[in-house]
Amino acid sequence: MRRVTVWCLLLAGLGAGACDRANSAAAPNGGSPAADKSAAASGSTAASAARADAKGATVREITLPAGTHLPIVLETTIGSDISKVEDPVRAHLTRAIDVQGTTVLPEGSRLSGVVTDATRSAKVKGRAHVAVRFDTLVPAGEDDRYQIDTSAVARTAASTKKKDALEIGGGAAGGALIGALIGGGKGAAIGSAAGGGAGTAIVLSTRGKEIHLPRGAAMTLKLEKPLTVRVGG
Repeated sequence: MRRVTVWCLLLAGLGAGACDRANSAAAPNGGSPAADKSAAASGSTAASAARADAKGATVREITLPAGTHLPIVLETTIGSDISKVEDPVRAHLTRAIDVQGTTVLPEGSRLSGVVTDATRSAKVKGRAHVAVRFDTLVPAGEDDRYQIDTSAVARTAASTKKKDALEIGGGAAGGALIGALIGGGKGAAIGSAAGGGAGTAIVLSTRGKEIHLPRGAAMTLKLEKPLTVRVGG
């Protein structure tokens, strides 16, 4: 009976030693598994912080001077007879803007602005006119938004004075109206309407040409003030 008891004690001692060896193998340098997990987590956090710092260190600011030209293509159609002041307008850069070999604004960078003027053509006098101004820029592939100050882009419809004069024809009445078209008084045009014939009536009742800038129209903006952009790499 005593032999059996001693044998059981020996087996129990061997089992405990095996467990101790297993724990030592799992925790090198004598540390506990919990301590090792904590150290690993701390190391991962430090590595993430180091990567974030490295990424931040690569970002620098580059300033585009006033007068820089930005070639763009419209993504919104605007027109003297279809647009209203404050209507939104969108466009994008057709080529990258570089400074000393560094791309500051990639091709495809997005711009947004508004219609600042939309005037329909008038009868007899007054040509159609549209104008837009862009005030926001988002570099391609980024979420940063920059406020920009650019010159307005404006277009005016072609004059129809010569065409109107041909439609009116000759004669005293026609001559009076032609004078009014060129720069004479409003009364001359109205007074000649009764005797100017069919051509005169058409001119007085017909608006001139409207002006349109379709989607895909190319134009060039100019920065009125410097623009500082954060550039990575």
